Amino acid sequence: MIVGLIGHGLLGSAIAERLTTAGHTVAVYDLAVASSYDSVEAVAAVCEALFLCLPDSSRTAAVLSEVPVDRLVIDTTTGSPEEMGALGVARPLYVDATIGGSSNHLRRGEAIVMAGASETAFEKAAPLLAALSSTVIRCGGPGSGARMKLVFNMVLGLNRAALAEGLAFGEAQGLPGELILRVLQSGPASSRIMETKGPKMLARDYAPEARLRQHHKDVQLMLLTGARAPLTEVHERILAKAEAMGLGDSDNSALIEVYRRDNVDGR
Repeated sequence: MIVGLIGHGLLGSAIAERLTTAGHTVAVYDLAVASSYDSVEAVAAVCEALFLCLPDSSRTAAVLSEVPVDRLVIDTTTGSPEEMGALGVARPLYVDATIGGSSNHLRRGEAIVMAGASETAFEKAAPLLAALSSTVIRCGGPGSGARMKLVFNMVLGLNRAALAEGLAFGEAQGLPGELILRVLQSGPASSRIMETKGPKMLARDYAPEARLRQHHKDVQLMLLTGARAPLTEVHERILAKAEAMGLGDSDNSALIEVYRRDNVDGR
């Protein structure tokens, strides 16, 4: 089918690749750069289903004001669960289908999809979601996919921060980074995040797979829920420091540079 995609970027490009590989034609409109269509309305006029991949959910309502209310909408934005839940109430075929993993994970078929939708909307979206990943989990009604994404990113981000802190601590003790990572991966402290982010941290290769500023935005969303999350409060301060260092557009593994700097000057 012809599938619309509003928004592109790292994740959007991976979504487009997965859909194209599955045999769909993708009509793209990017709010930030030149693309194959010149408006949301133009994409909505030709597509049978519409994917959204936006920086945050505050833009979603404005985008969807140009889309027929009976159109299937699959929203992969990491945004406010309340806002996305309200859209699911207003639009019968709205699915918040958040992605667990980076753009490279999705491109390789290794990401997961966490969906929130009515049973009807989920069933209609299922073939398209299957094109993204073999692991698609319906988490409940509208908004529940967005809630689960915050949980997922909380644990993932804290794993990444723990790895960065451990590597920087070991380096400050005079241990070679490659040795630290090999030892960590050889025992109970091992985690999958070490396989993907450990080498990037050691090589200082911060070509983005997922941008640090986007994860910082997600962490701020977690704290806005009002739930007690003391480790995440500390994590948010580390990410804020990283952005202040000019690392916002770098891969989120770049947060190790905060620890490296602090180990040198004591801040």
